Amino acid sequence: MKKSIKVFIILFGLLIGLCYCFLQVINSTSYQLFGEIVNKVDTNEKVVALTFDDGPTSKTDDILEILDKNKIKATFFLTGSEIEENFVEAKEIVKAGHEVGNHTYSHQRMVFKSPSFVKEEIEKTDKLIREAGYQGEILFRPPYGKKFIFLPKYLEEHNRPSIVWNIEPETDGNIGADSEKIIDHVRSNVENGSIILLHVMYESRKESLETVEGIIKELHEQGYEFKTVTELLEYERTSN
Repeated sequence: MKKSIKVFIILFGLLIGLCYCFLQVINSTSYQLFGEIVNKVDTNEKVVALTFDDGPTSKTDDILEILDKNKIKATFFLTGSEIEENFVEAKEIVKAGHEVGNHTYSHQRMVFKSPSFVKEEIEKTDKLIREAGYQGEILFRPPYGKKFIFLPKYLEEHNRPSIVWNIEPETDGNIGADSEKIIDHVRSNVENGSIILLHVMYESRKESLETVEGIIKELHEQGYEFKTVTELLEYERTSN
């Protein structure tokens, strides 16, 4: 084999390896290049957090009614653009006493974005969350869980962890399309300190909305208590 071909094969292999590592860093829910990433909390207590991504939308009242009926406080990671479009609904989430997190303004994958873009996406949404009346700590969740360099660097500089999840039943289309399978997935995978992710404020996620009461019932029967993410984080801080 000619030397040039060997060199090409070696370089190609290195490129494939780098691409693999790159994708692992972007997609990992347990590692990022800077700062802290949280996908669950290390605790001996039977506590979990129920979190909802995206919105608010015109269907926000549906999930608020379910949570109120079951006396559950959840964490909503909202996008700035949807807060602007549905400001009344955003205020209703706050008024109901739920935790509100930042899910960027435009819900773009925060990879290969400039530092100025990252800063504007987060700070513009923080401002809208405050305008909706929320006064608590504003946690952050990256859209699709994607992150690379500038996003985690910004968060580290502002002492904000990336809040992701360890249970996301909707990832598998076969599970996400069936409410019973969603409930079973959560039941089978839950553990102390789990952070559960659902999308419930869209017509296309009707199956997910219909699972919320079932998930609450199943986990209560297993002895779990529901906390906001901030409350959940306190369990880990207390045990350390």
